[in-house]
Amino acid sequence: MIRNFRPLLAASLAVLSFAAAAQAGFPDRPIALVVPFAAGGPTDVVARMIAIPMTRQLGQTVTVENAVGAGGTIAATKVARAQPNGYTIFLHHMGISTAPALYKKLQFDPMKDFEYIGQVVDVPMTLLARKDFPANTFQELQAHLKREGNKVSLANAGLGAVSHLCGLLFQSQMGVELTTVPFSGTGPAMNALLGSQVDLLCDQTTQTVPLIKDGRIKVFGVTTAKRLDALPNVPTLDEQGLKGFEVKVWHGMYAPKGTPQPVIDKLNAALRVALQDPEVNKRLAELSSDIVPMDKVTPAALRSHLEAEINKWGPVIRKAGVYAD
Repeated sequence: MIRNFRPLLAASLAVLSFAAAAQAGFPDRPIALVVPFAAGGPTDVVARMIAIPMTRQLGQTVTVENAVGAGGTIAATKVARAQPNGYTIFLHHMGISTAPALYKKLQFDPMKDFEYIGQVVDVPMTLLARKDFPANTFQELQAHLKREGNKVSLANAGLGAVSHLCGLLFQSQMGVELTTVPFSGTGPAMNALLGSQVDLLCDQTTQTVPLIKDGRIKVFGVTTAKRLDALPNVPTLDEQGLKGFEVKVWHGMYAPKGTPQPVIDKLNAALRVALQDPEVNKRLAELSSDIVPMDKVTPAALRSHLEAEINKWGPVIRKAGVYAD
């Protein structure tokens, strides 16, 4: 029996034609840029900054949507399950690379459940101490930690926070075990340091540069490969002996797996325009944040960087034996 495939073929071509037309007309309605942290935080600030020029470039409003909880995994899961049409995208920091090692029951796979739009911005970290801490140089700090060990307290902003991860890597490379003190966020951790309730803290430059310049806290080094323009007299930890120590709060933009390539291309183009906007550059510089070079604002570069970061942090986290349910 010979079947007539013409109706089926016609229907298939109609679907493909509709999909192609939808992609060509993208976007024709507002886009939700999902952020996994509360409004006013560093990642939210970056998102709202770039949403304005992206809106101008795309001709549709890019609206920041905060989906808070579980170290960013709630937002990541939401985006991974969204329709792959470009109208739900995602801005997350390095926490997306540490989630596989931190969470036993992760409901998404960073390497399989997303399309990659591009890297966005890096925020450096600083290694700090309370103002009255006995050590004044990094060499003195090394000797003090070797001698005092777990008598020294190291604050962080909670399990999986960048300050927590920075502290884990620092202890691992220093070969010491300190007493870690988790707080409910970066603000409370910094207040404890300012009040001399804890000894040490890793924190982002968006919060620490003014405090360092005012002499309210001690700084032993920055966590970047090169010194920062905002703190030119502060050495890197690498140049002081912790070779290869680099922790930057890098950010990337993602879309659900299966989002068509023409849509990804339009989103990437809008992101690139946003990151070259003079006002965005000015504001990020004021926050001691670095827009990544344009050759990193690509899907391939983000995918490669994410994979490298997963491989970097997984062993550190597993060695420390920390995890979340």
